[in-house]
Amino acid sequence: MYEIQHADSFAAWRSLISSSFVPLETERVQPGPFSGRLGGRVLRDVGLTRVEAGPHTVRRTPALAAAAPSSSYKLNLQLNGHGLLLQDGRETVLRPGDLAIYDTRRPYTLTFDGDFETLVLMFPHRLLGLAAEDVRQVTAVRMDAGQRLGRAVAPFLNQIAAMLPELEGPVGERLALNVVDLVGTVLTDEFYSRAGQGMDENARAVRRVQQYIDVHLPDPALDPGAVAAAHFMSIRTLHKLFATTGHTVAGWIRERRLEHCRRDLADPLHADVPVGAIGARWGLPDASHFSRLFRAAYGVSPAQYRRHGEDPAHDGVAAEGATARISVPVTALAG
Repeated sequence: MYEIQHADSFAAWRSLISSSFVPLETERVQPGPFSGRLGGRVLRDVGLTRVEAGPHTVRRTPALAAAAPSSSYKLNLQLNGHGLLLQDGRETVLRPGDLAIYDTRRPYTLTFDGDFETLVLMFPHRLLGLAAEDVRQVTAVRMDAGQRLGRAVAPFLNQIAAMLPELEGPVGERLALNVVDLVGTVLTDEFYSRAGQGMDENARAVRRVQQYIDVHLPDPALDPGAVAAAHFMSIRTLHKLFATTGHTVAGWIRERRLEHCRRDLADPLHADVPVGAIGARWGLPDASHFSRLFRAAYGVSPAQYRRHGEDPAHDGVAAEGATARISVPVTALAG
């Protein structure tokens, strides 16, 4: 359901932030009347929220991030007004049409010095399918009309913002996941355009291997030996190369396969596809083996996950920032 919340004073806005989102410090940047409005919905694991408010600052301080850890990214598409985003030692000014991503696990500051409107997407790290160290290189980086993919994706997201009240059901959920895929493509392009040339040879080799693995996940014969042979190196060299990532080669293959399976199981348009067929689609043709791996990773069987979605132990898209499942009654914000 598309939900709207209004705040007619800064105290009410601070209450909304504190009650509906993970802890954030909220400050005024100028005196006078204040009003704010949030309108959004959560489609499967993706929160989409349109935010309209007066000038203010929100901070995710180190203490708050440590006390209330989160595992989500937020992407801002600036619609109107200007914002200043700071994270990971970088700062960027957001103008209408600009995109920028930031990580809720780490401190950040977002300031708006005038009335503004922005679309915020919030989604778990796992949905993006990119290495966390790669995403960290492009947090608080403005992707504007000069970014070749950003200039194509931003208008699409703007249209999504206008469609928010209408998005629902299987099509809405599928669209939300597709949006995250698009975001991942834009970030990958940005990462390689900015940092690729500065990588050392080992880092470039790891990226090439990871890309090869992603392309060949459906092949059940994909294993460290096959990957090493495809890159004309020994298995020992491959393992040594991957040691810098914190993953084993087999572990990376398994995680990527399971994440694709998990997404397909969550996709309502795949509801009629047998569980075993989904495992086989991503290189896990033995249904029993697939079920054991999935349960070990997520705490529930593939069939249970399909029926009930996120397992209770998982910290999904809980409310954070302006992408929360907005649940505070409007009456609580009066005055």
